[in-house]
Amino acid sequence: MKILDCKQQTPEWFTARCGMPTSSNFDKILTADGKPSKQREKYLYTLAGEKVSGIKEDTYQSFAMQQGVIKEQEARDYYKMLYDVEVQEVGFCLADNGLYGCSPDGLIGEGGGVEIKAPLIHTHVSYLINGKLLEDYYQQAQGSLFVTGRKWWDVMSYYPGLKPVIIRVTPDKAFHKALQVELELFTQELSDIVKKIE
Repeated sequence: MKILDCKQQTPEWFTARCGMPTSSNFDKILTADGKPSKQREKYLYTLAGEKVSGIKEDTYQSFAMQQGVIKEQEARDYYKMLYDVEVQEVGFCLADNGLYGCSPDGLIGEGGGVEIKAPLIHTHVSYLINGKLLEDYYQQAQGSLFVTGRKWWDVMSYYPGLKPVIIRVTPDKAFHKALQVELELFTQELSDIVKKIE
């Protein structure tokens, strides 16, 4: 893994990710049970267009998403205090082959990482009640483990004044095997499409 030292949400960060599959979108490539996603072709064409044009397509940011970005640092500080750890903020982690990557919300020590979600209050309460946080972010968490080679990843939902929901995941070897196969196919197909439209 190679760490690109740039601040997230900056032009440099968007450039680093332009036209590249990232763990936050691995659910558009593969479902949680290891089958190709129905969103695969649209994501493939989007990335091909970005790679050739050099323009990262703007994606819709809802109010909840904007608030999540604002609350992320507060959540990170809470996580640091809760576990008494240092959380290394990084821009982008590139897989060894340079074909895909992830943007962790933090790396912890030599073996861990954290993905922070700061949803609207009703969503956070639903995670407290039904425990489905990991279902919503399974491919992202496993994808980040796959890209970085880390031993564990915490997925955290945070809302001020309420208990956080934190679920630690470890590598799912069967899913990683399916992901590796699908990413090889996807990145090869992406390269072929780029050649056709250049």
